Amino acid sequence: MRIMNKIVDRYILKEIVFPFLMILLILTFVLLMGRILQLMDLMVNKGIRVLDIALLVIYLMPSFLLFTIPISLFVAIMMGLGRLSGDNEFLVLKAAGLSLHRLSRPIFAAAAVCFLLTALTGHYLAPYGNLAVKTLLFDLARQKASAGIKEKVFNDEFSGILLYADKVPVRGEHMEGVLISDTRNAEEQRAIIAEKAYLVADPRAMTVTLRLENGATHSVDRNLRNYRRMDFSRYDLKLDFGTTAVGDAEKTKASTEMTVGEMLRRMRDKKLKDADLRELAIEINKKFSIPFSTLAFGILAIPLGIRKHRTVKYWGFTIGLAVVIAYYLLRLGGEALAETGRLTPFIGAWAPNIVLGIVGLWLYLQAAAEKPLRIGFRERRDEP
Repeated sequence: MRIMNKIVDRYILKEIVFPFLMILLILTFVLLMGRILQLMDLMVNKGIRVLDIALLVIYLMPSFLLFTIPISLFVAIMMGLGRLSGDNEFLVLKAAGLSLHRLSRPIFAAAAVCFLLTALTGHYLAPYGNLAVKTLLFDLARQKASAGIKEKVFNDEFSGILLYADKVPVRGEHMEGVLISDTRNAEEQRAIIAEKAYLVADPRAMTVTLRLENGATHSVDRNLRNYRRMDFSRYDLKLDFGTTAVGDAEKTKASTEMTVGEMLRRMRDKKLKDADLRELAIEINKKFSIPFSTLAFGILAIPLGIRKHRTVKYWGFTIGLAVVIAYYLLRLGGEALAETGRLTPFIGAWAPNIVLGIVGLWLYLQAAAEKPLRIGFRERRDEP
C-alpha cells in the first residue's frame, strides 16, 4: 500500500510540475517583455554591454517571480487535476480507496515548496535584486558619463547642462579649461568657467557631482537685465542624468529594496511622514501575504481542478485566469485603499488571501464530502 501511495504521489506531481515550469517560464517572459524596450534602448542607444544587460535581467527576475510562482502553481494544479478528472483517472483512484485528502498530499507538498520559494524571494532575493538594479544602472550611467566626455567636444549627456573641456588627460581623472552652460533654471541661466573639474560619484546617495576648481559663475536673468558674477576656489555642481538609465534614483533605499528588518528600523524614525509609514507597513505585510497566497491558490485549485467538464481542456485555463484577475484586482484595490488610509495595511494586504482561503477551503470540504460543486455552466443534458 505504501508503494502504491508513492507511485500515486509521483504521478500526480508529474502532472503538475511540467505545466508549472512551462507556465512559470511563459509568464516570466511576458513580464520581462515589458522591460525589453528599455533594455534594448540601453544596449543600442546608450552603448551598454550585453553582459550588463544580462545582469539587469537576472536582477529583475526575483520581482517577477513573486507574481509568477503563485499564478503558475494555481493554473498548473487546475490543468493537472483537470486532465486526470477528464480521463476519469481521478475517479479510478478514489474507487481504489484513496480519499481526496490523501490524493491532495502531493499538491499540498508542492504548494508548501512554492510557499518557501516565494517567501525566500520576497524577503531576500527581491530586495537585493531591486537594489542591485538601481546600483548597476547608476554605475553604468556614471561610467558612460565619464567615458563620454571628450576634449574639445560639447557634451550634452547631462540634463540641462552643456559641458565643454579644452583638455582631458589620457587617464581621464580630471578635465582642464572647463566651460559649462547651465539652463536648468528658466529664471536664471548660468555660464561657468573653471580651470579644473572632477567627476565625484557617491554610490550610497546615488549622485554624481561635478567638482569645479578656480573659476567663476556668470548669471543673467530671463529679461537679460541683471548680471551677477561669483568667483570660487571650489564649486560643486550636482548632475542630473535626465533620461539616462539611472533616472530619478533615490538617495535612500525604497521600500521594495529593503528587508523586513530594515523597514522595521526605518519605521522607528519619529520624523517619518504618515504616508511613508503606511507604505512601509503595506510592504511588510506584502512580504508575508504574497507567499501565503500560494497556499490559498493551492487549496482553491483542488476542488476547481477535479470538476469534470466537457471542455476540460480549456476549463482550467479559463477559470484559472478569471480567479487570478479577480485576486489581483482585489489586491490592488486593497493596497490602494491602504495607501490612502481608508483601510489598515494589514487588511489591505491580507484581504485577498482571506477571501481566497475561505472560498477555497469551503469548496475543498464540499468536494471531500462528495457534494456537487455548482460553479460555472451546468452540463447540458440530451433530451430523450
